[in-house]
Amino acid sequence: MTDPTTPATPEAASESVTATHAGPTFQPTNPLALAPVKSAPSSVDGFVQEFLRELNTGQGVELSGSTVNDQYLALARTVRHDLMTHWLETSRRQDETKAKRVGYLSAEYLLGRQLDNALLATGLDDAVEKGLASCGIDLATLRAQEVEPGLGNGGLGRLAACFLDSLATMSVPCIGYGIRYEYGIFRQELVDGQQVEQLDSWLAAGGPWEFPQPEAAVQVDFGGDTEKYTDDEGVTRTRWIPAWNVLGVPYNYMVPGYQNGQVNTLRLWSAEATKALDLASFNAGDYAEAARAQTFAENITKVLYPEDSTRQGKELRLQQQYFFVACSLRDFIERMVEEGFDLRRLPERIIFQLNDTHPVIAVPELMRLLVDEYELEWDEAWEITQQCFAYTCHTLLPEALEVWPADLLGNLLPRHLEIICRINDEFLADVRAAYPGNEMRVRRMSIVTDDPDRSVGMAHLATVAGTKVNGVAELHSELLRDKVLPDFSEYWPDKFTNVTNGVTPRRFVRLANPRLSGLITEALGVGWLTDLERLQELEPYAEDPAFRQKFRDVKEANKARLYDLLRERDGIDLPEHHLLDVMVKRLHEYKRQSLKLLHIVTLYEQVISGRLAPEDVTPRTFVFGAKAAPGYSMAKQTIHLINAVGKVVNADPRVAGRLTVAFPANYNVTLAENLIPAADLSEQISLAGKEASGTGNMKLALNGALTIGTDDGANVEIRRLVGDEHFFLFGLLEPQVAELQAQGYEPSRYYEENPDLRAAIDLIASGAFADGDRSVFEPVVSNLLHEDRFLALADYQAYLDAQARVDAAYADEEQWTRSAILNVARSGYFSSDRSMRDYMSRIWGIPASS
Repeated sequence: MTDPTTPATPEAASESVTATHAGPTFQPTNPLALAPVKSAPSSVDGFVQEFLRELNTGQGVELSGSTVNDQYLALARTVRHDLMTHWLETSRRQDETKAKRVGYLSAEYLLGRQLDNALLATGLDDAVEKGLASCGIDLATLRAQEVEPGLGNGGLGRLAACFLDSLATMSVPCIGYGIRYEYGIFRQELVDGQQVEQLDSWLAAGGPWEFPQPEAAVQVDFGGDTEKYTDDEGVTRTRWIPAWNVLGVPYNYMVPGYQNGQVNTLRLWSAEATKALDLASFNAGDYAEAARAQTFAENITKVLYPEDSTRQGKELRLQQQYFFVACSLRDFIERMVEEGFDLRRLPERIIFQLNDTHPVIAVPELMRLLVDEYELEWDEAWEITQQCFAYTCHTLLPEALEVWPADLLGNLLPRHLEIICRINDEFLADVRAAYPGNEMRVRRMSIVTDDPDRSVGMAHLATVAGTKVNGVAELHSELLRDKVLPDFSEYWPDKFTNVTNGVTPRRFVRLANPRLSGLITEALGVGWLTDLERLQELEPYAEDPAFRQKFRDVKEANKARLYDLLRERDGIDLPEHHLLDVMVKRLHEYKRQSLKLLHIVTLYEQVISGRLAPEDVTPRTFVFGAKAAPGYSMAKQTIHLINAVGKVVNADPRVAGRLTVAFPANYNVTLAENLIPAADLSEQISLAGKEASGTGNMKLALNGALTIGTDDGANVEIRRLVGDEHFFLFGLLEPQVAELQAQGYEPSRYYEENPDLRAAIDLIASGAFADGDRSVFEPVVSNLLHEDRFLALADYQAYLDAQARVDAAYADEEQWTRSAILNVARSGYFSSDRSMRDYMSRIWGIPASS
């Protein structure tokens, strides 16, 4: 069978030899005889010719009558021609070599815009820019036309995209599997300072980077019941009799490596009804009923993470998760391995990496396929399954480790619940044998629990089934072993490992920060983009005054670019020559945006009360970027308070030129690529022991921002590598956090004992940021004083002390610049290329190139 990318392109079909359909699989009569797709020319004249042809034949317009969107779509298709040549060749090569692939299963992929990445991968950027200019078109205008895919929420999805980029760049066979959300994550608007969720219609203007493949649709079943039957050989088996089903239609995205000719595939699934229209109902005039099945099916892939406070929301989330893994497993088994392949050898061809708990339902699905459909014996199927999955845990928060009510899972996926229960029974028998008489341990390790209600723990299932379990930073992996899954790590000590996260330098240094990239290349020469540890060679340049000045010039130019963007995008005017203090991450209490806000309010209160002279305040601009989950009330109130504080502070002449607060709406990859290179200070202030890793901290350090942070997540490794003198550490350590919580944390005590903290909270409580209405932010104040789950008040004074050290350091321009250069030079470890090498050596058993 051929790789699914082969029939996905109309261009490929038009230039290939005759092909035939064989069952559900599209098979060329001779895969090697596929004629190559014509590459996009690298010459300026050749590009212009191809671009105008696409404009004429693809959009049906002449240049003189074309819109910006016409031009963007024509450009995208012209550029993708070059990628398609390599895409098809990569597919053929991987089919021929039968190389083991990575199957990356993720509910999120926060890809960012594709055009610039494609231009970088193909090396066409210079020819394209000159060619468009000869047509009177500005490349920057077409770049701005692209709407980035809204297929992720934050670090989890961006990490998945970085990993795919690195695997392609390292020529590792990989296929990413996920969901093609019609609207994805919501588009955030701020109305009177409050978050309002709007649909993110990212596909409205066309999606030139995707290739639909309806002929490869997969049927996915739900509901119903199971029954026992005896097969022709007298063996008792189980069959699932589903109540309803949908179709999963694949859409392929190309994932190019950096100028190496490798193009892997990201395969996203969209749900459609198996029967789009009930013609009888339609003819009877009941139009709503006639389209009900289609509406119901499409809901599955409508939005990312439907709000799940209701049972209906929970059921829709489980539908999403099962839908995409069922499509993906069947796709790989039926289309990615050759006809007649012995599935007992499946681990030789694939390792499925479970990106958090969302895809873990793939475990019982693979068992169902092997046992029920391919009729393997249970023990044989379980041995195969345990070699085909590895599990990455991305959290330490108990509420983020998914647990499904057993009745919900049983109603939606009855056969899968049966399989999970059998896996659990056999696993617990082994645990009892290993720890006789220790029923408490057995209960703690059980996948299925009955307290308070019968439920299924997906992290436990993934741990039992996975060949390896990894955390995503050294501290996180340690806490995962010792506190989250201690019984499992004692039972399987060799199963647990660490792979610290990383980010792709192609997007987050080369594309996001071309000025810094140019400066690095000027100093080091080429090659560092695929060997980021070479950044260490920059260390001597930190002592060079001329280089430091060039570095400062880059930072100032990046700030000017950001300010222009925010002025045009959001109507936000930011002052020049300020320390740019940045906190950009998902809004959650454990990330402690509230602590950052208390710092701002403290500075403001000290000035207006006369306790601090304005001229003694280091000029700072505070920039937040964050979305709150639609159902997360406290997070949304925190956004409201940040904006309310900003409105008052920005309008008060007493702090004019000293304090500015900005919260541009709808933080996304595109904004990150402009904001991160401009930042001076990176806020990484989560409570120690709560952040798994973080990747924003890595991106900011790589772009020359100094970090103020706790010893949490990957901050620990950043601090160790860049050096204590170039990192502003504060806050309780994880053991101290645990001790304080065990003693009984009383946040109000810190309020009573600290005059600055009391003054800041009292100012918020007074209604000063709500036109005198004390009730508006009372829930936030009450939460801080009486709950404060993540110890913001306990770390408050240490945080202010660290900020005072920031002020002192920033006052010495040369030393600050030296520290910033050393942050860049010592952060090469945080390349996602290194992360992938660690996965390959510690988990997957795949060589670096194939």
